[in-house]
Amino acid sequence: MDKHTTQPSLLDRLKAHTASDSIPMHMPGHKRNTALLGTDLPYNIDITEIDGFDNLHGASGILNEYMEEIADFYGTKRSFYLVNGSTCGILAGIRATTRRGGKIAVARNCHKSVYHAIELFGLEAVYLMPEMDETFGIHGGISTASIADTLKKNPDTQLVVLTSPTYEGVVSDIAAISEICHGHGIPLMVDEAHGSHFNYSEYFPASATALGADIVIQSLHKTLPSLTMTSFAHLNGDLISPEELARQLAIFESSSPSYVLMASIDRCFRLLRDEGEQLFENYNQRLSDFSEKMKQLEHLKVLCHGNDSPAAHPTFFAFDQGKILISAQGTGLTGQELSETLRSDHHIEMEMAYGDHALAMTSVCDTDAAMAALADALLAIDSTLSSAAGEHAPYAATTLFSLPEKQCEIWQALESEKAVCPLERAAGQTAAEYIWAYPPGIPLLVPGERISAGFIRQIHALLEKGTRVYSDADGLPENIRIMHQKSLAQQLTF
Repeated sequence: MDKHTTQPSLLDRLKAHTASDSIPMHMPGHKRNTALLGTDLPYNIDITEIDGFDNLHGASGILNEYMEEIADFYGTKRSFYLVNGSTCGILAGIRATTRRGGKIAVARNCHKSVYHAIELFGLEAVYLMPEMDETFGIHGGISTASIADTLKKNPDTQLVVLTSPTYEGVVSDIAAISEICHGHGIPLMVDEAHGSHFNYSEYFPASATALGADIVIQSLHKTLPSLTMTSFAHLNGDLISPEELARQLAIFESSSPSYVLMASIDRCFRLLRDEGEQLFENYNQRLSDFSEKMKQLEHLKVLCHGNDSPAAHPTFFAFDQGKILISAQGTGLTGQELSETLRSDHHIEMEMAYGDHALAMTSVCDTDAAMAALADALLAIDSTLSSAAGEHAPYAATTLFSLPEKQCEIWQALESEKAVCPLERAAGQTAAEYIWAYPPGIPLLVPGERISAGFIRQIHALLEKGTRVYSDADGLPENIRIMHQKSLAQQLTF
């Protein structure tokens, strides 16, 4: 039996240290004084980088061993603990692979942290538009044709960044996309934040870690039993320096990483490594039972469950069945109203409500009773609905389906002289702030993009359906910040 299966877990080491007579003349300031502070929070195992517990940024002891164990299991070149969430991994990954002012190809439905990296590093963004899924009115996958065409037109691209799976569970053809990128000598980074469970079961799509992606970022806390802010950054191939990625992680991640969070990562991995096969077998059965019940729905629809299937969605390469996206389109019910009904009448708190949709995020930790309760609640709500009134109404677009016209780069717009403009008079102007609905945190409008009449209608459609829309200056729905015309003219002359 190798060392990885016999060495103590990080949690066991922390408990042993707590039980010792060591006097903590070091951070944190609570000094593990549970007599004063109580035991509701894990003060007794919250430590700093003391002797025997290694240092995450420059790991050469137990943390290095734990991360090597992750890499061995996942089949990666290097794997890194992240305790600032996936955001720090995305920022570090983009910085490690691009030069200031360089060009980056980005799926337009990426998380806002990708845009923040573009802003911080002064990058030139070339956008990849996801295909549109007409049935549910959501983004489909990124096509291989769009990747090939973009890289042919932009051979100086330094990095390609995609999100797969999407918030709704849509998976792109990462193996084929990786091959195209590598044919141009360009690395691929996949934001797999919502697919950290892919590595553990054949019931789910294959992880990008096994499909040729050079950097893969996974949020353990989103779909696996791990505490909030815990993630992995995985590295493969020879196009990216492990030392440079580690250096960038040390920049964007806290220099005082939480041992409580790292113990959660270690515990999560050990649980799934040792018991994952049975846990995922049970999870798959619960999802199958749920899907079977959804065949009884007459008005609500559930993406790729019940009477719907991946075959009905040609823009999907694959689908994550753990995501349960419910569409109330045509029922007279908005996604927000559906979510509120589930909360108030059935005590079920959904992950997200957006436009006509509500999303449930599931995991191996959902019980039979919880999944049955969701199914029964949806059937009960469905029985009160009628599709007649809005059955043939066109979908009111609340998701970005056409690429806004880029007038200048993100950082140029954000550093420009700005003006406040009433939203109703903003058509034709250039945005100087981000506009987004959260979750999932995908920008509807990016600084430097032209504001169209369609965008304004989109904002109104979201607001009418009860979706909160955010902006940097928090002026919506009345106002939006735009580039002053003088500033825009200066940028356009470059």
